[in-house]
Amino acid sequence: MTKEITNEVVDISPISSHSSAGADAYDDVGYRFERGLLVKLIWYRRKVTLAYRGLVKRGSNIMARAMVNLLNASFMILMMISVMIEAAPTYPPPTPVTPAPPTDPTPKPPGTPSGESSKRPRCRNPNYSFCYNVEHTCPAACPNACVVDCVTCKPECSCDRPGAVCQDPRFVGNDGITFYFHGKQNRDFCLLSDSNLHINGHFIGKRNQNMKRDFTWVQAIGILFDDHQIYVGARKTATWDQSVDRVALSFDGQPIYLPEIEGAKWQSEVDPSITISRSSVTNRIVVEVEGNFRITANVVPITEEESSIHNYAITSEDCYAHLDLSFKFYSLSEDVNGVLGQTYAKNYVSKVKMGESMPVMGGDRKFITSNVFAKDCAVARFTGTDSTDSEFSSEYASLTCGSGIDGTGVVCKR
Repeated sequence: MTKEITNEVVDISPISSHSSAGADAYDDVGYRFERGLLVKLIWYRRKVTLAYRGLVKRGSNIMARAMVNLLNASFMILMMISVMIEAAPTYPPPTPVTPAPPTDPTPKPPGTPSGESSKRPRCRNPNYSFCYNVEHTCPAACPNACVVDCVTCKPECSCDRPGAVCQDPRFVGNDGITFYFHGKQNRDFCLLSDSNLHINGHFIGKRNQNMKRDFTWVQAIGILFDDHQIYVGARKTATWDQSVDRVALSFDGQPIYLPEIEGAKWQSEVDPSITISRSSVTNRIVVEVEGNFRITANVVPITEEESSIHNYAITSEDCYAHLDLSFKFYSLSEDVNGVLGQTYAKNYVSKVKMGESMPVMGGDRKFITSNVFAKDCAVARFTGTDSTDSEFSSEYASLTCGSGIDGTGVVCKR
């Protein structure tokens, strides 16, 4: 009887060999699960074996056989669980999802801070408290270039006021009469010449094959006063972007850098009365010499619409960036001359034909000069000294307009 039972006990020994040989075949989850059962089963097997031996010694063969049957039943349960784990369908691990890079929002066209600034002009004359510092919107005819008449508290186009030089080029004389002076492309002309102020304009342009003259614009000005020189120019530009500053500045041959901030100001170290400031973030500056002159310069392009209307034939290679200018003078003599300057002279009478749609001022030969800082035009008056002709200056010295265009020879509204 003992031998039979011993053989039965020996017959169950493959349990541990099965668990050792078959473990590598299971997947990770099933293997961990079955291994836990095996550990417990081996522990029970040891307990049963010890109990079995004790029972055999005491002659309790029936109880020993019952324990062996319990152990065999546990083994069968374990085998069934193993088969179920192996037969269960396996699913590949989920593919990690790589997040798509964030999509940048569609970029908006660059803003036009300088345009917005110039569209919001204000009256700067504190004597008109009801209008002072009140924002206005420029008229549709000049959306980017206007000033406020503080008397009427209404905006007006800068290029329609006395002292303006705009477009191709269109002058408004001190007498309020509008005329055109075409000049020639790539040449320089004297715009104003007086004893202590001389201003030349450099003209750019292109020839229309159907016309005998050039289309021209003022690309830069050279200003001479005392023993100083100031250069204001528009940089050559292919595609226009109002948010990009295209103003070129220099003082006595040294370039000037102005931060692109409205109100940014440069002041000469040698003469604090000389200042250059931004009246908008980009492309619009004011040059002022206290007691002498104030010039507002606005860099503008030739637009596709303008090119189409006037047959300029502007291409994408060059938008012909140029200056729209507004002049104020504070101490001119009665002998002042130049394309614009002559209209400020004492007893000046316009010679343009007023009946024409585009009255043209001739006299290229009188006003042409060798370069933007030259003083060799036929009507030059510059000596680099203050005017001694006090009669003319004093006559208008106290003249002040509500619009802010006070200065020698200006015409005010009543």
